[in-house]
This record gives sequence, structure tokens and C-alpha cells, in this order.
Amino acid sequence: MLMISDWVVTEFASALSIKIRMDQLSVEDRAKAVGLFTRLKAESLMVVPITRDCFLTAARFADQYGLGMRAGDALHVAVAAEHGATICTLDKRLAEAATTLGVSAHLA
Repeated sequence: MLMISDWVVTEFASALSIKIRMDQLSVEDRAKAVGLFTRLKAESLMVVPITRDCFLTAARFADQYGLGMRAGDALHVAVAAEHGATICTLDKRLAEAATTLGVSAHLA
């Protein structure tokens, strides 16, 4: 089963808002994307909670400045670590950082 956290939902909303502000996406297309994402989430994804421990772990991960992780990426890795999940990403740096931190990663 594929897992996401509510942080993914937040990032998705933010990405769409940025696209609208940059005139790269219409409000109508945003509505379609939100509908498709909502359906995908309901039918195919398990949404896992973000606990206080996830935030504390993310802070520890982000504090390792040599990994170059921003807060959001550190939170993704912390959630995966808590749930024994594999991070699937297109971001090579994120995959390498996760692996360094002992979290399984798959670079797609």
C-alpha cells in the first residue's frame, strides 16, 4: 500500500497555488487537479499521521546540515522512518539523505 502523510496534502496545495500565482495553471485546472488528487487519495493511498515524534525526528534530520535537507523533506523522511516505509522520490539529494539516515529510499 502506498502511504502519504497530511504534509503531502499541504505541499500539493502549495504547489498548485504557486502555479496559479505564476500564471502556469488556471483556477479551473487547479480544481480538476484537486479533484483527481482527492479521488486518488481516497481510493489508492493510506494517509498516515504526523506525530510529535516525527517533528522532533525531522528537526534532528534537518540539523544535519551536510545532508542539505530542508524542513519539509526532513519531515517526509521522519514520517517514513516512523512507519518503516520507503521514500519514493525524483529528488536524488533526498534519496541520498534518507539512505544516509537509515531510511529506505527509491529514486524513481
